[in-house]
This record gives sequence, structure tokens and C-alpha cells, in this order.
Amino acid sequence: MSLCSLCGAEFGCAMADGLPEPCWCIAMPPVVAVPVAGGEARCWCPACLKRHIESQKSSPETPARD
Repeated sequence: MSLCSLCGAEFGCAMADGLPEPCWCIAMPPVVAVPVAGGEARCWCPACLKRHIESQKSSPETPARD
């Protein structure tokens, strides 16, 4: 089991658990880079990732700065 780096909830991660199939997050849109702390991936649980994706859909895009 993994711990969400945002809320602390436990969740299953195929990569962290060493499972042969792709992780559930592969089916989600790539909206945020996986945070890395001390060389270890710090993933978000399904609820936090879904909430972040929804917030990105509902907020206006910020123009890129040069």
C-alpha cells in the first residue's frame, strides 16, 4: 500500500506494489508530474488526483509567461 502525499490516505499503486499490470493512474489524464521526494515517487490517491483533474477543468487556463 502507498500513502497519498496530499491527504495521507492509503491506496494501491501497481508500480509501488510490484504488480505486473499498469497502475490505475495510467487511465487518468496526465495533468501533473509525479512529485519526487528523496528519490521516491510521492503519488496521490485516486480521490486527490480526480479532485485535482476536476479543478483543472473548471479553472481558466493561465497564460504562459516568457
